[in-house]
Amino acid sequence: MSYSTTAIAHPNVALIKYWGKSNLTENIPSTPSISITLSKLETKTTIVEDDFDTIWINQKKINDEKILRFLSQIREKTGIATIKIETENNFPTGSGLASSASGFAALATALNQHFSLGLTQSELSTIARKGSASSARSIFGGIVSLQGPSWKARSIEQDGEWPLRIIIAKTSSERKEISSSEGMKLTRETSPFYQPWVKEAQKDFDDCLSAIKNQDFEKLADLSEKSCLKMIGTMLSTSPSLIYWNPTTLACVHTIKKMRTAGKAVFFTTDAGPQIKAICTSESAEEVTKSLSNIVGPTNIIDCEIGGDARIV
Repeated sequence: MSYSTTAIAHPNVALIKYWGKSNLTENIPSTPSISITLSKLETKTTIVEDDFDTIWINQKKINDEKILRFLSQIREKTGIATIKIETENNFPTGSGLASSASGFAALATALNQHFSLGLTQSELSTIARKGSASSARSIFGGIVSLQGPSWKARSIEQDGEWPLRIIIAKTSSERKEISSSEGMKLTRETSPFYQPWVKEAQKDFDDCLSAIKNQDFEKLADLSEKSCLKMIGTMLSTSPSLIYWNPTTLACVHTIKKMRTAGKAVFFTTDAGPQIKAICTSESAEEVTKSLSNIVGPTNIIDCEIGGDARIV
């Protein structure tokens, strides 16, 4: 009987966004990015050798061309056997909470261990990126950067060095109608704001690195909110428009902005989905949680700290 290998990885939330690819074959982003790895949310992936590649996500057998293509790319270079993949997320899949990031990071980590590939974290980041660009960042814990020319992620602030909290308000559990991959392609091809946003991205990235180095929360808040809204602007100007937010998302945004204006250390960000992520200091976490709970309900709040590396369990 074949033995199995299990890995766990956490999703991440980008502070400085990427949206769009400069190289589809190598899955290279158009812009550098910075993210925070999330505790509590996790993807658990178990692999075992089998006669065919089969994929089970949350106990349902699926045919996922993206995962099959990822396995084919790795197999060409390493000769790994065909496998059965069993993946479970403890959060909604495909709803804007970066399940692809944690999913490919967990799969790459499991493959590395199971087949004794001997890859370093940096090399794993490159492998994971071929499945999902944001997955490159989920190999690492802490605050993580991803930039050229190598497009390997690296941890720039370890878990615990800056004890930020990430309060997630789930405004929907529905799967997105338009996937991130499809949305990025549409935006790149049709948004008049896309190229100007790409040109500004390096400066935003450099300024954010400085804010993190100095633990300057206000500067980080300004840069992150602007990066988010600039990305949303490219989505809205896409043809047809990509509208991932819902009315509850907008209500949360207004509430967070009011708290920040009142002096609370908190700011918002979203990705390609309706979920709100409020990044705050520990001192502000209780009030942020209470305010967002009043909008989405206590059961739809997830209070995360900064998460750790992808790992074998």
